[in-house]
Order: sequence, then structure tokens, then C-alpha cells
Amino acid sequence: MKITEILTPDLVLPDLHGTTKAEILRELAQCLAAKFKDINVDDLAAVLAERERLGSTAIGDGIAIPHGKIRGATKIVGAFGRHTAEVDFESLDGGPTHLFFVLIAPEDSTSLHLKALARVSRLLKDAAFRERLLAAPDAGAIYGLIVEEDGRY
Repeated sequence: MKITEILTPDLVLPDLHGTTKAEILRELAQCLAAKFKDINVDDLAAVLAERERLGSTAIGDGIAIPHGKIRGATKIVGAFGRHTAEVDFESLDGGPTHLFFVLIAPEDSTSLHLKALARVSRLLKDAAFRERLLAAPDAGAIYGLIVEEDGRY
């Protein structure tokens, strides 16, 4: 699975504005619901919030991978968001979170959902790559960096 199968340039948000976990999740949900009309923004925000109640999806090193399964989704889709300020996303390492890659899967997908999570996690593990994402000037540059890095695997 390649990231380009689940992420398109119009699903990259270079300037997230929310200051809380709930606001960030809502922003990411709105981005996906705007593109995929079969996804309801309120349902998606609720699914993401429920997953966060089980445990934070902020895995450390400034990264969070919010994810969930939702009725209406026909394939695995994702959105990427960047916040230049510090966001407390209750990260496992206690640090702030800046990079958010949300993944949404159909209710009946398990193995592909896990593969997508693993792919995103592997993509974001490199510290130099994360620094380039933080320094990129706009959504197009961020998407280009993601495609380039994804091509290495």
C-alpha cells in the first residue's frame, strides 16, 4: 500500500488552527467530509474522539495518527495536517504534537486498516523527514515530500 492510494494533495492541511485535541480532530474530519460526501462530519468526529478516549493516538516525536472505522466509507482514506504551534494531544512521550495523519477505513476492513497505520507510522519515523514537513512552505510542498518519502519504501 502506498500513501498516494489514501492521500491526495487536496487532503493536506498545512495550517491547522485548532488548539485542542477536539478542535484538531474536527478540522481533520471536516476536510475528509468535504471531499467524501458519503462521510458525515459529525459521525467522523465522534468516531475519532471515541478512539482517542481508548488512548491517545499521539505516538510521540510530534506525531499523531488519529484513526477509525466509519459507516459510509468505501475505501481507506486519509488527510494530513500540520500545526506550527504546540498542541497538547496527550502524546505518549508527553511532548507537543505538530503532525497529524488521520486514517479512516470502512467498518469491515481490518487488515488494510492495519497496513495503512503501519505505513504511515513507518513514513513518519524519520526525524529529518519530520523536520522537512515542518519547514515546507505549503500544502503542495508537503504532499511532494510525502510522495517522495513514500517512494523510498
